[in-house]
Amino acid sequence: MAFRPGRGREVGGLALLVLSGVTLLGLLGVTSGALTDWWDHLLRRAVGLGAFPLTIALGSIGWHLLVHPLPPPARWPWRRLIGLEVASIALLALIHQLAFPRTGWLAAQAGRGGGMVGWALSTLLTETMGGLPTILLLLVASLLGIGVSLDLSWHEVRAFLLWLADRAERLRQVRIPTTPSEADRVVASTSLPPRSPPRPRPSTVPRPRLITEAGKGGKAPVRRDPRLPPLDLLEADDRLVADDEEVQAKAEIIVQTLAQFGLPVTVREVRRGPVVTQFGLEPGYIERVGPNGEPRLHKVRVSQISALADDLALALAAPTLRVEAPVPGRPIVGVEVPNDRVAVVRLRGVMASRAFARLRSPLALALGRDVAGAPVVADLAVMPHLLIAGTTGSGKSVAISAMTTCLVMNNTPEDLRLVMIDPKMVELVRFNGLPHLYGHVEVELERIAGVLRWAVREMDERYKRFAAVEARHLGDYNRKMRRRRRPPLPRIVILVDELADLMMMAPQETEHALTRLAQMARATGIHLVVATQRPSTDVVTGLIKANFPARISFAVASQVDSRVILDTVGAEQLLGRGDMLFLNPELGHPVRLQGCFVSDREIEAVVSYWRTHWDREEEEAPWEEWLRRHAAPGERRDDLLEAAIALVRETGGASTSLLQRRLRIGYPRAARLMDELEAMGIIGPPEAGGRLREVLDDRQGGGGGG
Repeated sequence: MAFRPGRGREVGGLALLVLSGVTLLGLLGVTSGALTDWWDHLLRRAVGLGAFPLTIALGSIGWHLLVHPLPPPARWPWRRLIGLEVASIALLALIHQLAFPRTGWLAAQAGRGGGMVGWALSTLLTETMGGLPTILLLLVASLLGIGVSLDLSWHEVRAFLLWLADRAERLRQVRIPTTPSEADRVVASTSLPPRSPPRPRPSTVPRPRLITEAGKGGKAPVRRDPRLPPLDLLEADDRLVADDEEVQAKAEIIVQTLAQFGLPVTVREVRRGPVVTQFGLEPGYIERVGPNGEPRLHKVRVSQISALADDLALALAAPTLRVEAPVPGRPIVGVEVPNDRVAVVRLRGVMASRAFARLRSPLALALGRDVAGAPVVADLAVMPHLLIAGTTGSGKSVAISAMTTCLVMNNTPEDLRLVMIDPKMVELVRFNGLPHLYGHVEVELERIAGVLRWAVREMDERYKRFAAVEARHLGDYNRKMRRRRRPPLPRIVILVDELADLMMMAPQETEHALTRLAQMARATGIHLVVATQRPSTDVVTGLIKANFPARISFAVASQVDSRVILDTVGAEQLLGRGDMLFLNPELGHPVRLQGCFVSDREIEAVVSYWRTHWDREEEEAPWEEWLRRHAAPGERRDDLLEAAIALVRETGGASTSLLQRRLRIGYPRAARLMDELEAMGIIGPPEAGGRLREVLDDRQGGGGGG
């Protein structure tokens, strides 16, 4: 039987197209299976982000083979192919080096960045040459490979770069009208129509109105429960004094700089905060000649002022500058400039303020002071959960420590219990020994899954108790218990200092537990405070973000991170060290604050006070029973073991990925269930080639294998 020429190329092209399509569906999460999951995981670990272009390239080759079944007589363009390969490998290594300079191996294991290929090349070059030479070498290799693959000469590349530089220079140039004969000109005289609103001259800067906390009511005498620690354990707040000369000098620079670009403004008010000062600008008017040749006044657009943020920062010699255009609720544009001298915001000053006293909530949080120096407080019971993000050193851990100190200063261990999770092992361990704390601060990733599962079970158990006495929420339940002279239930606050580590270890299980708690735990008195230094979409997923309406963003690396956490830009312009934006769900827009600072000495004093004045024996954490059960799987069985047995008998086979999908659990728990099923004799040993395991014994009941 004769084999038609070109049939082999058609079969190969069709196979490549099918492989490319199946791989792409798996990478996008549309389909799942034992073989496809293994292949997609292998591809991601190998080349990371390069899995998508590699899949598309395979599909393109397959399409080419189908369209051209006969081999062309021309030779292969080997030089372009080699250039493309060099550029691809160099780009994978460059992406991995830039995105994960410290956690390259973990990122490669998770199939991120440049995968194993990018990690291996970047690590080899970094250990040989150093970080910066590696980046330069990989960048040059990428450009060289792209140039060779596109068959570009050096003169063409140079001409293209010069063209880009020329276009960028033209975009940066700002045209300033200087002669009265031009169509658009700045008003330079006082010959304005009688009905026109007055406009001050650009060189005239009136003394702005200084707005501070004075006059709003500062400290208020607060009657505290004698069982609570005195505020004297905390350090006094720094004195916030506005420097009139500094304010006036910066106001003149702002007005003169904007006038040079043809934008007349007036500084109407100044809000002096502990770290930044907000200058409230009122846009002025510019004169433009209309179609009939008569001058008309046009108000300066807000977007024109916002576009000159970098020029204002240069004129003020400020490291960064933020423009709030406009300030919500006021007819001004806010320009926030860092102060020459900064003040530390102490927890005691905010807790002693009238705003904190008026809140009258056991879960009141002293967050810090705004740009006017006024204290800002919030009620965790109303939020009802809080999501915090920011880069390393921006102030996340200090904020969590300040919130914890504020909570334990206003609640006894009978009214409030804490669950603290600190995978970093260095920040929250200072609270060990606090009577409010369940057990101790959890730092081991293997134990944290049990803590979250206990929290979900505690929530379900409380709902059952509420239903038994017909109570709608924790406050209603506790009132009924006090009438019956029974002990009430305490509020529980779960604080997680680093979410990224949990999502890397068990993403599905962590996301499921946090989402379920965030959706339903408010009525039971359980609240979450979760922080992460990596606000990317794989850590702060859509489900988690949707259930945390209250968010705090410290300084982040880019506008993308700011949009992930706040749904708007601005966090990338923060100064760090406690400078933050607080998104209150009741207001709907972020407010800039300087967070409260609490020192180690203050924390030690508060913990020592409670250990001395609260006589309670150390008790075991309520989740220890679950952890012991899973530490010895031969003695106790998983809660989902019965469901796993029924599932494998129904499907006639078993695999770890099958249990993950059908039972909605993470990989570690699914693997433990597989081990238990094998030990019980329900399923056979692993099969070659990743096939489903055989179900050996289907005669036992649901509780077989005791």
